[in-house]
Amino acid sequence: MKVRTSRRMRGVAPSAVREILKVAERSDVLSFAGGLPAPELFPARELARAFEAVLKRSPGAALQYGITEGFLPLREWVADRLGARGIAASAEDVLVVSGSQQGIDLVARTLLDPGDTVLVENPSYLAALQAFSAYEAEVVALPGDDDGLRTELLEEGILENRPALIYVVPDFQNPRGTTLAPHRRKELAEVAQRHGIPVLEDDPYGALRFRGTAAAPIAALTDGLTFHLGTFSKTLAPGLRLGWVHGPRQLMRAMTVAKQACDLHTATLTQHAVVELLQTFDYEAHLEVIRAEYRRRCEAMLRALERTMPPGTRWSTPDGGLFLWLELPPGLRDDEVFEAAIEHAVAVVPGSGFFVGPPQHGFLRLNFSNQSEASIEIGMARLGRTLFDLQQASRSGEATAPLQ
Repeated sequence: MKVRTSRRMRGVAPSAVREILKVAERSDVLSFAGGLPAPELFPARELARAFEAVLKRSPGAALQYGITEGFLPLREWVADRLGARGIAASAEDVLVVSGSQQGIDLVARTLLDPGDTVLVENPSYLAALQAFSAYEAEVVALPGDDDGLRTELLEEGILENRPALIYVVPDFQNPRGTTLAPHRRKELAEVAQRHGIPVLEDDPYGALRFRGTAAAPIAALTDGLTFHLGTFSKTLAPGLRLGWVHGPRQLMRAMTVAKQACDLHTATLTQHAVVELLQTFDYEAHLEVIRAEYRRRCEAMLRALERTMPPGTRWSTPDGGLFLWLELPPGLRDDEVFEAAIEHAVAVVPGSGFFVGPPQHGFLRLNFSNQSEASIEIGMARLGRTLFDLQQASRSGEATAPLQ
């Protein structure tokens, strides 16, 4: 018997990245497809000690139901950290969530009605587009460049579309790896403030800057209009599913009610254990280790691309985060490259799935954080061979042979 799904879910496309990860699970495939942090950098031993300490000292509190807003010491830690970045934050305005992806969902649930418009950068984070689609919002994209969202187009975009929300990933954007320039952050904040449009500032990668100087968060430049999202997924471990939202006080109560309807509260034991970890562990030193390693891996990928890619290939040069964005030579399509690359035992993400509107097939997203420098060298050689073979095949009409 066929059971129908809701109207809103019938309009939500599956994540192209998640589907690709299934293909990339082959043991012989070097994958640059997922947005995966390096597992060898997870503080596993320290987390084990933190969980053990909490369960020995206060098992009742750590294993009991908790309040929806989250464990107060954790919210205080978040507020202090945001305050150091210039955001007028208080623990009262922090909501602990089950990964920042839930934060995106809760902001959308709280602010969006069917038919409302969300302005985003094109291309944009795929799972955010999924969340907005689930609430039957219309997503309108403005173009970006090497300095992030082109904010000189924002005023016109607001007047034309009357959005209920602006969504932006300002630091090391997923998928392009670009950073929103300081003058554009200021312009975005001024335009949003002038029109009273809430901003959803998604910041999962900001702590992973390995080059350059950090710019002020958008939340530090607006007054009571910005939801700022953060997460431990990229700095401790994604399996913790622990993030936070800091937002306008007049809206955080509605966000809390939305979370009550979703999951009551984020895992109490995990919150207690992370607080224990942060009290007994040098978090800043841990971040320095991650940044240094990701810089090495990013630079290894950039060097390998210079050596292995055919003429006409271009790519971004990120200052942090997990990704870079590769523009294919003219005549090659991302879907064809993906299929051929798997035959060459390397997995990449086609860029077309990240675009709002007509897909653009000339791009790939590459993740540099989850493979060693040696594997990056091998993987980029395989990818370069794939591109050369596809070019040769298009000229000769012959099929490519898999890499031996």
